[in-house]
Amino acid sequence: MKDVNAEFLPATFPRIAAAFFVLMLIGSLALVCVGGIALIGPMFTRGDMAAHAQGKIISIGPGMDFVLETTSGQRLDFQCRDQCRASLGHMQRHLHEHALTDVYYIRRPDKSMMALNVD
Repeated sequence: MKDVNAEFLPATFPRIAAAFFVLMLIGSLALVCVGGIALIGPMFTRGDMAAHAQGKIISIGPGMDFVLETTSGQRLDFQCRDQCRASLGHMQRHLHEHALTDVYYIRRPDKSMMALNVD
């Protein structure tokens, strides 16, 4: 009488190995695609001229204009107008929690800084 396990195991291992390698291939391709979008995406949404500042919001107002204090202690005044993608509630939460805030902005010809995205 033949051993059932002896016939079953050699046929199963290649299938499991193939399934594992297919999953690894799909996962690595997904990781490369997500990483590429993360690197290229901001260029499309903010443009090439956008700069980045990071710090804590120390005051808000009038309207949604705000002052950001960078980690080096520099205070930057930002105008948040029509093109600004930020919610006042989110900015107020960052103000009250002293949360680190990322601001993408463009410098206008009059040297003022217009925020494009506040997060």
